[in-house]
Amino acid sequence: MQKVILIRALVDAKPDVIVRPGAIDPGTIHGEVEFEHVDFYYEAGKPVLADFNLKVKPGETIALVGPTGGGKSTIVNLVCRFYEPKSGVIRIGGHDYTQLLLHSIQSRIGVVLQTPHLFSGTVRENIRYGRLGATNEEIEEAAKLAGAHDFIITLDKGYDNEVGEGGNLLSVGQKQLISLARAVLARPEIFVMDEATSSVDTLTEALIQRGMETLMESSTSFIIAHRLSTIRRADRIVVIEHGKITEMGTHAELLRERGHYYRLYTQQFRHELEREYDPFEMKAAVVAQP
Repeated sequence: MQKVILIRALVDAKPDVIVRPGAIDPGTIHGEVEFEHVDFYYEAGKPVLADFNLKVKPGETIALVGPTGGGKSTIVNLVCRFYEPKSGVIRIGGHDYTQLLLHSIQSRIGVVLQTPHLFSGTVRENIRYGRLGATNEEIEEAAKLAGAHDFIITLDKGYDNEVGEGGNLLSVGQKQLISLARAVLARPEIFVMDEATSSVDTLTEALIQRGMETLMESSTSFIIAHRLSTIRRADRIVVIEHGKITEMGTHAELLRERGHYYRLYTQQFRHELEREYDPFEMKAAVVAQP
């Protein structure tokens, strides 16, 4: 009985994001993305973004950096229109995006998340979800561009290998590369990557970075990354703290400012150096023993 009530509640629930009467499909969302005086909160009285303003040029790559809970993921969720501003306006290509068809936005956005999701089926089928009408040749080309092809062909059945429920027959890195290949195949006009390299090894991270560069050549991109090496080449790095922009510039510009980004980067770089050289120091100590 309780299950029936829960199902009914879910079916009867009204979505927060709806298609407005008269909403249009602009034919493209390739254009300037603008946040204008945007306020957003999940709970009343607990603002996540407050009077947030940001203009992103077509084809620009924006990296979002800052402490956990600062509002980074909320920004990309708003871009994808999973949520809408409580006040203020988000414009895409000059249109208030609440006046656009929801499908016209979300079908043109490619998203790669920290925890990749694969469906039961083959590798090929999972990549094809990016564009259902894609040919086998297009699927394999997308996998090559994403850096996934080399590991796929080592599987027993290659592209026809089963991935298991939720991709449980593959490693996290392999799932992430397939997820990226799916995004490449979709040819998105806006690309969002949210912490997609945080759970993979450095070799897989390098493959993902190369695949990202392929996507970012033709997309307006929003990148959230725990490893700052992933976002060094962004056109602009935006530091978000407490729902506001506190620093903004290129990697070199922000290092010169010696602010929050500089502290984050130098601290992370120092830790990476320590991890790199500690094993050598330990070996040297062992060799030096009488």
